[in-house]
Amino acid sequence: MRSGPIQVLCATRRPVEGERKPTLVIAGATGALGNEVLRRLVGLKGFESTQVLAREPVRAGLRGLALSVVASDSPARWLPARADVGVILFDPPRLFYQRERALWTPRPEQLPELAHWMRRSGVATLAIVLPHAQGRLPEALKRGLASLDEQAVAALGFERLLLIRSAQKPGAAVVGGALSRVAHWMLSIGRFMVSSSEQPVRAAKVAELLAVALQLAPPGIHIAAPELVWRAAQGDLLATARQWLRA
Repeated sequence: MRSGPIQVLCATRRPVEGERKPTLVIAGATGALGNEVLRRLVGLKGFESTQVLAREPVRAGLRGLALSVVASDSPARWLPARADVGVILFDPPRLFYQRERALWTPRPEQLPELAHWMRRSGVATLAIVLPHAQGRLPEALKRGLASLDEQAVAALGFERLLLIRSAQKPGAAVVGGALSRVAHWMLSIGRFMVSSSEQPVRAAKVAELLAVALQLAPPGIHIAAPELVWRAAQGDLLATARQWLRA
């Protein structure tokens, strides 16, 4: 049976005697993406411990996973934690999952504040999966810092900063009157003009790319455009990641 990128990396990385494994903190471990990221990163056993930010206490279902209840909805008011690697996800919780309703999920406008808290907590490597609306982001910005918030995060001095732009699925249509339906139909035509390389990618593939990037990325800022995420999901993910990270 063919080995996947994660198995290849784990097989080639020889542990050094006495080497301390890094600690991990995840904000926004909700939705299909959050579930896949948890399963892969905790399953890798490459971290000494993993803590997930939560609104209220809930029993963790994975070994090596602990929940950290936040004091408020504002990261600026939190006391520093202790972690080496941080992951920020913006996948909304699935409300029919009791566990996900108890977890803390950041809002996009909280990105600089949350990144600053992670930096104060000792995080040297920060990975952010950013939802990307199809066709909304100018071509020149897909591969670079796209907003003042992202620039503020980059200025915090992380040793490694990973920004993965993943196309999100279109929201559910709002049923209204006849005029609303006609307007929605006319606007929906635009989705056929979006190239296949900007179509949403399965959460499992995004999580796999994230896990590989955390192991391969050298120091610096690394940004994965939606086209790269899509290409990694379609073919040799490990080779695409190596080419992206020049590793």
